[in-house]
Amino acid sequence: MEMTMIGWLHQLGTLEFWKALLEGFGDLGPIAPVILAMVESFFPPLPLIAIVALNVAAHGGLLGFVYSWAGVMLGGTVMFLLWRRVVKRFFWKFARRSAKLQKAEQWVSRFDTASLFMLSVLPFTPSSFMHFAFGISDFDEKRYLVTMLLGKGVMVAMMALFGQSLVSAMKNPFYLVLAIAIWAGMYFASKHFCKKHEID
Repeated sequence: MEMTMIGWLHQLGTLEFWKALLEGFGDLGPIAPVILAMVESFFPPLPLIAIVALNVAAHGGLLGFVYSWAGVMLGGTVMFLLWRRVVKRFFWKFARRSAKLQKAEQWVSRFDTASLFMLSVLPFTPSSFMHFAFGISDFDEKRYLVTMLLGKGVMVAMMALFGQSLVSAMKNPFYLVLAIAIWAGMYFASKHFCKKHEID
C-alpha cells in the first residue's frame, strides 16, 4: 500500500502524467471547459485565471479562449438576469430596505459605460458583486450585457495569453517570466481600480 502511494506521488510529479491529464480533459470536448468557466460566476472562490489556463493548455490558445469566454459570458448573463428579472422584479419591494443593497445601488450610479468596461476587463475585480450590483440597479440592461460581453472578451484574452505563456514555458523558461509579468500586471491594475472605485 505504501509503495503504491509512493509510486502514485512519483507519477504525479512527472510531465507525462500532466500531459495525459490535459489530453483526457481535452477529449471531453467543449462542454466541460465552458461549464467550468461558467461555474466561476456562481462560485467566486474558483480562480478563473487558472480555469482559463487549463482550458488553453487542453484545447489550444484559440479554442481555450472561445470556450472560456463562452462560459464566462453565460455565467455572468445568468447571474445578472437572475438579480434583474427575478429578485428586482418580484422581491425588491422587500429587499430594498437593506442598507447594503441601497449602498450597492448608489455605487452603480457612479459608473458610465467606459468605467463598466474597465471593471469587466480587469480579472481580479469581483465579478459576482458586479452582476449583483448592476442587476438590482436601473442601469440599462442591454448596455450592461453588451459592455460586459466586450470587456470579458478582453479579460479572457489576457488570461488566455497567460495560459499560453505557461504552456510555452515547458519548452522555454523565458515564457514563465512573461506569464508572471502578465499575471502581476493584471493583478496590480485590478487592485488599483478596485481601490479607486471603493470595491472591497
